Amino acid sequence: MTAGALTLAILTAVAVPLRAGGIVDDVAAKIGQSDFAGAVGLIQNYRRTRGVTPEMLEAESWMARGELARRNLDQAEKYAQETYTLATAELKRRPLVRDPNAPLALALGASIEVQADVMAARGERASAVSYLRGELAKFQRTSIQPRIQKNINLLSLEGKPAPALAGVTLPPGKPTLLFFWAHWCPDCKAEAAVLKQVKAEFGAKGLVLVAPTQRYGYIGEQENVPPALEDRYIEEVRQKFYSGVVEGPLVVNEQNFRVYGASTTPTLVLIDRKGIVRMYHPGAISYPELRARIAAATF
Repeated sequence: MTAGALTLAILTAVAVPLRAGGIVDDVAAKIGQSDFAGAVGLIQNYRRTRGVTPEMLEAESWMARGELARRNLDQAEKYAQETYTLATAELKRRPLVRDPNAPLALALGASIEVQADVMAARGERASAVSYLRGELAKFQRTSIQPRIQKNINLLSLEGKPAPALAGVTLPPGKPTLLFFWAHWCPDCKAEAAVLKQVKAEFGAKGLVLVAPTQRYGYIGEQENVPPALEDRYIEEVRQKFYSGVVEGPLVVNEQNFRVYGASTTPTLVLIDRKGIVRMYHPGAISYPELRARIAAATF
């Protein structure tokens, strides 16, 4: 991802409230208005009255992301490091839960992500990858592991052989598009129309679409559902929203999401005929952009 694309992604995210109400939304709104002083004041007042909480840490992590978006690297690093220090101290009292969208997980993941992005923006890409791999070793098998892997992949995966997938063998000698999706994900459903266009144009030329997914342990508001019930629900979602796109046996495996760092859904990965990754793209992508990437890399 280029620096410009990274900045755009952060600005877009900052402008969208994460939850209804609370310190995180209030700080995100201030940052979206470029009122950084106001955002700092909100965090300081919150901390004076309520102390260090996961929500306060998540809000501070948005300060790091906001400063990175406006290329204020020193300030971004300062907020990232402070968030990391406080978040890791919190881990002594409350471990990371499975939910990657829990405030403490979001805060810690963002602090690591921003620190690596700052290094990369300073031209220290190798150091950024080394740093991320060190954090990956610390947080293996936690809810933030895929996010850390995603950032490693963003900096280093393109041009490298594609990692193997559990539960499926990629067809040799054919270009392949991986589409990591989730049954709850509205952006994934919106991407279905783009993928249909791509299949219509490139399928006859040999492009193969593989669509890994995973279980999340819930269906709508119903939590702690058994795997068999969630698998049936995944199949229902596939039939309703991805008819003609996600075909063949379902590939349901958490390991694939960890290896490919698919903490963002959708994540799209383009692999050429020789098995080399030519595009690693967390998030939705437009048809013109995806078409151009496929045409340039595989045909």
